Amino acid sequence: MFEQLLNRLLMVASLVAATQFILAPAPARAETLPIISGYERFHPVHARSGMIASQEQVASRIGADILRRGGNAVDAAVAVGFALAVTLPRAGNLGGGGFMLVHIAATGEQIAIDYRETAPAAATRDMFLGPDGKADANLSRNTGLGVGTPGTVAGLALAHERYGSGSFTLAELIAPAIALAEGGITVSDDLAMSLARAQARLAGFPATAAIFYPGAKAAPPAAGATLVQRDLAHTLRLIAANGPRGFYEGKVAERIAAAVRETGGVMTAEDLAAYRPKLREPVRGTYRGHEIVSMPPPSSGGVHVIQILKMLEGFDLAAKGAGSAGHYHLLAEAMRRAYADRATYLGDPDFTDVPVAALIDDTYLATRAQDIDPDRAGRSSNIAAGELPGEESPQTTHYSVVDADGNAVSNTYTLNFSYGLGLVAAGTGVLLNNELDDFAAAPGVPNAYGLIGGEANAPAAGKRPLSSMSPTFVFRDGDLRLVTGSPGGSRIISIVTQTIVNMVDFGMNPAEAAAFPRMHHQWLPDVLQLERGVSPDTVALLRAMGHEVTERRASGSVQSIEVTDESLLAGASDPRRPGAGVSGH
Repeated sequence: MFEQLLNRLLMVASLVAATQFILAPAPARAETLPIISGYERFHPVHARSGMIASQEQVASRIGADILRRGGNAVDAAVAVGFALAVTLPRAGNLGGGGFMLVHIAATGEQIAIDYRETAPAAATRDMFLGPDGKADANLSRNTGLGVGTPGTVAGLALAHERYGSGSFTLAELIAPAIALAEGGITVSDDLAMSLARAQARLAGFPATAAIFYPGAKAAPPAAGATLVQRDLAHTLRLIAANGPRGFYEGKVAERIAAAVRETGGVMTAEDLAAYRPKLREPVRGTYRGHEIVSMPPPSSGGVHVIQILKMLEGFDLAAKGAGSAGHYHLLAEAMRRAYADRATYLGDPDFTDVPVAALIDDTYLATRAQDIDPDRAGRSSNIAAGELPGEESPQTTHYSVVDADGNAVSNTYTLNFSYGLGLVAAGTGVLLNNELDDFAAAPGVPNAYGLIGGEANAPAAGKRPLSSMSPTFVFRDGDLRLVTGSPGGSRIISIVTQTIVNMVDFGMNPAEAAAFPRMHHQWLPDVLQLERGVSPDTVALLRAMGHEVTERRASGSVQSIEVTDESLLAGASDPRRPGAGVSGH
């Protein structure tokens, strides 16, 4: 089974590598550990003057072209974001939201842009409870009540306005996406399979079916067919001509609000007109001499990536060996404690006091790690949120960008489920999210990803639901060394953490770090999830240590760019998802 998985990953990685252009191959890093047997064959692609790593290669090429023409990392990131709304409709979006981390090389500054969706003004604490007073998951996942006011368009526009190079107008950055939507994209094998799997849910909405399942047979498009999205092209033209007002005001806003209300929601055109992205201070921590910079609440990602890493710092992971039972065991024990804290303390900082500083305090985390037994699994039923010192579908997509001047962007955005709610607002081409399922419908009730939440993450008008998205930078001695992030629902935090651990502790390059088998533990349910392909001997040892182990299919799609000691850019797209690509010059 292990060899089959490895061969499949190698085959996909080879296909991805074949799409690269203007890139010079370079040898793997000398410090690659011998214990990574097989995985040292994964090589990143290299460039000197700029690089894009995204989940879809056409979008990556668009971003690389912007860099070549004098744009900076933010310009390229904005162009990629709009392009993915056309080429990766299950996750790239105009109708969702996300988080962007920006690094300005000239000043050494990092900025967090929060363009997470917000609950409409008519949202209430009990909006997802049924007549019996119990949480009804159908309301938040399959009706218009689950749609949050989209933030993507406003977030990308803000990034361009504040941090773009000035060499491109917003309209020029949107132009490639318009051309793709209007002229059509070639349906890839990945998109064809995705639309076939989602047909039962998407085809129930007439406006959605008209785009993705047209004709009398209402069949999903075959690989190689052309997918035209004329209504989406029209919406993109309105944004290009009028800026965010073209989306948040006028006909597009009215049609989005009407579509949401027709499916049971409460959004109005006024909710869209009132939407604003926010600039926030990133969360910061250290790990084995590296500075970690990541997203603050309402993303829980940055806080918990730092928590897990700091709890691991007291253990010699390198001595355990990559892929060993000891390696996965220690990760699981640190994760279960971080996710227990998430369930209690994390929420929208505009509505609740999130004790960020206390949660990432070195003394607090050393105390949290004190009862980790290096040889025996704990029990989540015996682990609660920590006592703080006095005084915070997996169908998401991520992309990373670095330009010739060292500016960088780490951006993660989402519709929540694959294709979000599945609802296209008629006449707009815009797929809408079901992101409000990330609220805690009632204390202790899990969301679609099994995550438990409390009052800090309860629904409220204008509130942003908690997220696991974790766009992250890693610095060493003040120099940018890694830009990374991933989709993966509740597993995003664990995926990003393991990418950092694989590179810092085990000396992997970004391609090896992305390909290596992953694990996940989120406190509740009390299960250690392992990707298929982990050695049966390792699985047996983990069970002997007391873990309940389940094996599951691969998850996540890490998109990383490393700045090497030689000042080369080493980019890697996760081989788990076909169609991803790294482009640079």
